[in-house]
Amino acid sequence: MKRLSVIVLSLLSMLQAANTLQEAIDAAPSGARLELPAGVYRGNIVIDKPLILDGRDQKAIIEGDGNGTVIRVESSFVTVTNLTIRHSGAQHERVDAGIAAKKGRHLTLTNNRIEDCLFGIDLQEVHESNVSNNWITSKPFDLGLRGDGVRLWYSNDNILTHNYLTRSRDFVVWYSHGNLIENNYGEYGRYSLHFMYTGKNYVHNNTYVHNTVGIFFMYSRDTIATGNIVKNSLGTTGVGIGFKDASNFTLKDNKILYCARGFYIDRSPFEPDTNNTLTGNAILYNAEGVHFHSLSINNIFKDNILKGNIETVVNDSYNTKVDQNRWDHNYWDNYEGFDHDGDGIGDTPYVLHSYADKVWMLNPNIKFFYGSPVISIVNFLAKLAPLSEPVHLLTDNHPIMREGKI
Repeated sequence: MKRLSVIVLSLLSMLQAANTLQEAIDAAPSGARLELPAGVYRGNIVIDKPLILDGRDQKAIIEGDGNGTVIRVESSFVTVTNLTIRHSGAQHERVDAGIAAKKGRHLTLTNNRIEDCLFGIDLQEVHESNVSNNWITSKPFDLGLRGDGVRLWYSNDNILTHNYLTRSRDFVVWYSHGNLIENNYGEYGRYSLHFMYTGKNYVHNNTYVHNTVGIFFMYSRDTIATGNIVKNSLGTTGVGIGFKDASNFTLKDNKILYCARGFYIDRSPFEPDTNNTLTGNAILYNAEGVHFHSLSINNIFKDNILKGNIETVVNDSYNTKVDQNRWDHNYWDNYEGFDHDGDGIGDTPYVLHSYADKVWMLNPNIKFFYGSPVISIVNFLAKLAPLSEPVHLLTDNHPIMREGKI
């Protein structure tokens, strides 16, 4: 510890003597720790050796010149911590960021406040690293023109936890595998968590509120998502948790509330002889509880709660065999059967049909009036005397009578 303290003190003296922070970094020996006193330091720096850069209490501000990336990491075994990082460039083609790292391992990017940066943290071919406890926001642009709060590109086996993203665009994971994404919070973004061509990631206990989409898995497989909360994903494209061409997924104990669509399932599972398993999830008070698009069969729904949704299950692509998904031991708030033997399971199956003459299928805006006397009468008449043959959506042979049983 004494030796480390001497190194720190000599580096502080070096920093005071240097004209720029970059000069102090260049002069520091490999593996040194550089602690920054409170103040504003010129950004657009490059760290190309193992080094610890520590702002101690975020009062050390690294400020870019509005052109390019504020801190660029080009080495393994680098720590950037406790800093305020701000004012990157605004060019998407350059991926101007607060922190950008490329082709490194064992990086630690923690406890930083990143603001007025187009992209927050950009990792390209970075592995076995830790990104945690960062507060990130983008530039004050329209949603689609902001950069991503966190961006992984061909980056594997990282830990990303307790990061707070607000008013950025996406938290995006591209071609990246084996990552732990846990206890993050995202609000007022587009895709609060978006996967493309990924596998074997673990997504746990994240909270996403007021985003266009909560979590979306595309062209991916072998991922587990548990304990996540997604609320208020609204608008015409609003989705709580979505799949497209996604195979061999497990979604367990997630809560999806007040979204335009709770689960959105598009051609998933995609690979033959695979399943997606959705169990123990609470799908509550959404416009649509589960929305099927395109051919989506062999999903297993078990021990879920479906309550307060305007439409419980929707299939927008007829003749796609949606009834070949498997449902068992789910709680349905609109189940009308009895439990005479008191075992907590309905005596008769829960069967759901879709009626093609439902007016809100033709005009989704009418869902605003769902629950009004007029719409209730129309709904009753559609079931009593449908104008066309209803389409069978699902059968749950063991519906749970009380949501507390799950």
